[in-house]
Amino acid sequence: MNQLASLVPLFPLLGFLVLATGGSRLAKTLAAWIGSGAILLSFLVSLSLFFHQAGQDGKASETVHLFPWIEVGSLKLSMSFLIDPLSSLFLLIITGIGFLIHVYSAGYMHDDEGHNRFFSYLNLFVFFMLLLVLGSNYVVMFVGWEGVGLCSYLLIGFWFKNTSYNAAARKAFVMNRIGDLGFLLGMLLLFVHLGSLEYSQVFSSVKGTLSGDPIITAATMLLFIGAMGKSAQIPLYTWLPDAMAGPTPVSALIHAATMVTAGIYMVARSNAIFVLAPDTMHIIAFVGIATALLGAVIGLAQNDIKKVLAYSTVSQLGLMFVALGVGAFTAGVFHVLTHAFFKACLFLGAGSVIHAMSGEQDIRSMGGLKKALPITHATFLLATLAICGIFPFAGFFSKDEILAHAFSSNSKMLWILGLTGSVLTAFYMFRLYFLTFSGEFRGTDSQKHHLHESPASMTFPLIVLGVLSLIGGWIGLPKSWLEHPPLESFLEPVFRDAQTHLLPLDLDHSTENMLMALALLLAGISIYVAYSRYEREKQLPEPETASLKPMHKLVYNKFYIDEVYAAVITRPLQMVSEVFSKFFEKEVVDGSVNLSGRTFAWGGQLLRQVQTGKVGLYILFMVLAIALALFTLL
Repeated sequence: MNQLASLVPLFPLLGFLVLATGGSRLAKTLAAWIGSGAILLSFLVSLSLFFHQAGQDGKASETVHLFPWIEVGSLKLSMSFLIDPLSSLFLLIITGIGFLIHVYSAGYMHDDEGHNRFFSYLNLFVFFMLLLVLGSNYVVMFVGWEGVGLCSYLLIGFWFKNTSYNAAARKAFVMNRIGDLGFLLGMLLLFVHLGSLEYSQVFSSVKGTLSGDPIITAATMLLFIGAMGKSAQIPLYTWLPDAMAGPTPVSALIHAATMVTAGIYMVARSNAIFVLAPDTMHIIAFVGIATALLGAVIGLAQNDIKKVLAYSTVSQLGLMFVALGVGAFTAGVFHVLTHAFFKACLFLGAGSVIHAMSGEQDIRSMGGLKKALPITHATFLLATLAICGIFPFAGFFSKDEILAHAFSSNSKMLWILGLTGSVLTAFYMFRLYFLTFSGEFRGTDSQKHHLHESPASMTFPLIVLGVLSLIGGWIGLPKSWLEHPPLESFLEPVFRDAQTHLLPLDLDHSTENMLMALALLLAGISIYVAYSRYEREKQLPEPETASLKPMHKLVYNKFYIDEVYAAVITRPLQMVSEVFSKFFEKEVVDGSVNLSGRTFAWGGQLLRQVQTGKVGLYILFMVLAIALALFTLL
């Protein structure tokens, strides 16, 4: 069964090749069928692999070797895939959510002149993410890692005629390269220290290593820098909100199923070495909680519907890293799964709203849309309840499992800050919901006339994701409810070795239930505050021309972090590059080219005198030559 693994990335790759070579010659409907069909085939194969793993209780892990790849000195690597519970679960997330986004894109991008190019990029994006997840060694993972970075650049800047979109694409590309350098250095350090980059050999080699080994700590820190770039953690998070420049299906694909989950996957896959670096684990938890709070606070004051969701992704990713930092690897992966459901639903719902509003993204110009967009409204509400952690929606189970592990860790402050981030999430998400769907319509008459529900190709994925946002969390019930939750039992073989270095979840059932009840109560209070302010009192965010209070202005402008980066890093580098270019380019490059030109011109002028056509000059040269010859002989 596992030999079918090679088909999973093969179908999207073939889809990309057909769409890229066919180009505009293919009908849009045919291109959409090819792009979506390729991902559907991958999903069906992934589904069979997943159930095969589940039937074997996770003991059917297998490495599928495709062909020898790199053999340089002691480095011997093959192009090979690892099929185990973790990779099979991520395959389902990538292909399942990816397929729904492809179907949605058929309606959303139907009138776009770059329709076929868009689907080719989507297929390539999914191919590289599948390669990243399937690789049995860090080098195959790195190829997929770089590939999703390339595709994010292509898709964020898809509407390349807009210079601001191009700037957003460059920003994402450059900031990811910073993280990727850390990942690359971490791989090199592991190879030098352990002599291999195959997961099986690396993880077996470190079993006898003492906890806190400086080489392992350094390697894991470098790997985490790579994860910070891909999964948008402080200080490398600012590219993700700007990535909203791309079409909305791209935002859903990046945020829910592909790129930003890569860092989580890499750390979870490398659990055997990360648990040997407690200092790195503490830093991961600290960076994660700081990012979770920062994203939540900034989300409070944003008025662009996609920017609110973008900062919520930054915050939720931070919460996932908190789970990884305290050793709750299963909880972190569980939240990746539930987040994929409700965040894809939220972004696609936002796309449906933008589609109905003729491109408008400012929630201050919306309102009252639940009547005109009933399906979009219902599914958006389900996903909003899920991200807020309301029972019995998916986010309730995964978020509270992370908070329970944070409470059980040595730092109760971690739990308090995580709970604070969850309360803020409930407020700003229902602020978004009430301003968008409740009250009276605040847009123009033209927009009001254009309001309509999206076509079936867009609402079908929303319905599926809305249902998953409702029921998707029941595979990870808390231990106070079920002794052996299905997801934990399924992933246990992957994280078994790591658990020997970690403290188990030390909470009695009554304490765990009390923590869940407290989180639910505070989320409910936060939602009520949002309801009172934006639904009952009909308050609206201040217009762009309003004079904001200092703290509100600070949050609205995202703490001016982009401006700080520009002042401290971007502008000084530009100044240095300008000075360098003026000297090196003009003096060295242009100077050397001009010198060679002048040299040949001078030589040409000198040699030209030999062929003047004057007989007397030729006789003079002959006499001089004869005299020189006689002088030499004598």
